[in-house]
Parts: sequence; C-alpha cells; structure tokens
Amino acid sequence: MPPLKYSRQRESIKTFLLSRYDHPTADTVYMNVRKEFPNISLGTVYRNLALLVELGEAVKITTEGADRFDGHVEPHSHFFCRKCSSLLDLTLEDQALIDRRAQEKFPGIIEGHTIQYYGVCSECVKKV
Repeated sequence: MPPLKYSRQRESIKTFLLSRYDHPTADTVYMNVRKEFPNISLGTVYRNLALLVELGEAVKITTEGADRFDGHVEPHSHFFCRKCSSLLDLTLEDQALIDRRAQEKFPGIIEGHTIQYYGVCSECVKKV
C-alpha cells in the first residue's frame, strides 16, 4: 500500500475515537466530527473508519445493532449491556496470562483476539 496522504478529517476522526471510551457508532462519530468539518459526508466517515481499522489504528466491534468503534487498540475486553446496549471497556489484570494460555493450547499462531462479555451493567442493575 502506498503511503497515505495526510487527511485532517481522518485525523479528527481518530482523535475523536481516542477521546472516547464508550465505543461510538459511525453515526455518533459523524455527528461530532461535523462540528469541525460541517461539509463532511457520512460516507467519508465510514470510509475513514474502515481505513483506520485496516491500518490497525481503530477496532470495529460488532454488537447488537450498529457496529461500534474503539480507538484504543491495546488488548482489552469489552462488556455489552443487554438492557441499555452500552459497550464498556473491561481490563483484565490477567490478560497476558490468558493470552499465553490460549497460545499454549493452539498449535498455530494467534495474532489477536476479541473477548466480549455480556449481561447487565451496574447502572441498569441499580434501576431494577
């Protein structure tokens, strides 16, 4: 792939993703980036999100409903709330151990993983 031309819009999308921990949808990214670039199209946002994912600078997370995006690409897990559909980071202290054990059990080469837990978040539990 030839070197990418710098794009202020793509940089704005990446900065927005890095500022969030709630894993926004493409529509949420679009609505927020439009504040800086009023003429940006939803298609441009989708293309740039796909490119950031391809480059390893963002992660696409498929859940119920729309895909979510995460600018924090270091290994971590997620928790999906079945009631409010929030998607939260879940950092496991033993992640390196889990990754090492998985590699020991698998004869090939593991290059990455996605772990998503689901249930009811603490905010929704409080409402019951």
